[in-house]
Amino acid sequence: MTFGIPYPGTYIVDPQGKVISKYFEDDYRERHSATDILTREFGQPVDSVPGEVETKHLHVIAAASTQVARPGHRIVLSLEIRLKPNMHVYAPGVTGYIPIDWKIEAGPAARTHSFKYPASEMLRLEAINETVPVYRDRVKINQEITFGQESILKPLVNPAGDLLVKGSFRYQACDDRACYIPQTVPLEWRFHFEGLDRQRAPAEFQRKPN
Repeated sequence: MTFGIPYPGTYIVDPQGKVISKYFEDDYRERHSATDILTREFGQPVDSVPGEVETKHLHVIAAASTQVARPGHRIVLSLEIRLKPNMHVYAPGVTGYIPIDWKIEAGPAARTHSFKYPASEMLRLEAINETVPVYRDRVKINQEITFGQESILKPLVNPAGDLLVKGSFRYQACDDRACYIPQTVPLEWRFHFEGLDRQRAPAEFQRKPN
């Protein structure tokens, strides 16, 4: 039934006219948003829809590449972790400690995509004669999601017209003297829902039968 329906795609072309990357989806109802591409290709800051949580050990800033939830669009969510002085958290791959773990709550609103944590640094703990991968000072993590289709999103929109995506950030923090009880920080991203534009093109642009 979908034969002949065009699949949207995007090419990135350098100043010499060479295609350096391309973005296509298997489902014609899905597409990479412009903000997603700008973030991946050019490192555009992810600074919309900010939400902040502060704990005894760190400050978490949750943001997204757009304020609007459109059916089938792929966007970028980000976490910026600002650790307090002398604090560190453990990176994935650590042994014997709990690494940071960012999860998006499973549900119909959005599908998550695989992502990579930033490179960590190796910290020497002389008191216990160990060297472990950690994050200190500040670290930023990006993760992509694709919103569900309109029929799925509409029932999830609240009376104010907003769609919520929830998640969590788990970590174990240590300083120069002690390690603290692992913490889980609840996270939330709030988007304004915008449905598909179903209005027909003006009559003068419509194809006329022969």
